[in-house]
Amino acid sequence: MASENYEHHEILVKISSAGTISIPKQFRKYMEMQKGDYVKVILGRDRLIVRKAMIS
Repeated sequence: MASENYEHHEILVKISSAGTISIPKQFRKYMEMQKGDYVKVILGRDRLIVRKAMIS
């Protein structure tokens, strides 16, 4: 992960009409994610957890 200090852990995002959401740029930068990367989406009781996935 990036070594910079990250202060904002929550950002409100809107679901598009196609059902997609965008991961905010600062989150992608912190997680070292880029276009074409995979993420795993985990359903919790009242939350979705998005985790960076490594495909070999």
